Amino acid sequence: MTTQSPSTSALVLFSGGQDSATCLAWALERHARVETVGFDYGQRHRVEMQARLDVREALAARPGGERLGEDFVVDLSGYGAIAESALTAERAIEMDASGLPSTFVPGRNLVFLTVASALAYRRGHGVLVGGMCETDYSGYPDCRRATIDAMQQALSLGLDTGVTVETPLMYLDKGETWALAHRLGGDELVEIVRTTSHTCYLGERGELHDWGYGCGTCPACELRAKGWAAWRASVPA
Repeated sequence: MTTQSPSTSALVLFSGGQDSATCLAWALERHARVETVGFDYGQRHRVEMQARLDVREALAARPGGERLGEDFVVDLSGYGAIAESALTAERAIEMDASGLPSTFVPGRNLVFLTVASALAYRRGHGVLVGGMCETDYSGYPDCRRATIDAMQQALSLGLDTGVTVETPLMYLDKGETWALAHRLGGDELVEIVRTTSHTCYLGERGELHDWGYGCGTCPACELRAKGWAAWRASVPA
């Protein structure tokens, strides 16, 4: 039995959305052993938990899918209850007095990275992969690379071992994220992301648009649709 070095083993923070689906495909191309972790933090819409399974199944069937290992789901419902937002409670999607949208879940990525690092430590992964992005995003402070760098240092110190947090989408807009998916897996991967991933804040899966399922009006759908249009416009006819 061969022991993998940390640099060839990665744990992907995997929600089942467009960004994490693209990151999972990216990780499978770069790491010999890849596992995934998801978080049940009391999301209002359970469709993303099903999307996780659908995306994983589709990627496992593609070349490189043999590198995809176990999936873990961590119950963080207690955290979701205290970090109340429009994603976990019946609240309107709007701007709060803080200047952040009501969809902001305070400290979400900090909690996710901390829990994921504990799992990675036990599973022998030296790399965490996340879909955080500070280009096309809703202003969440825990999506910025400066925050991720600070967490990477804290986790490495706290675990007394090197922890690398890779964020392949950090400086990409949504159009460039679609383009990355195409570079990684062509039309097949784009179609997987388009039809199986879930991003809509309202949990809408009734209508399949050019850019995927969603309500088409929430901020997440607007970003996804805008990115799709920008990417398609950049593709030679």
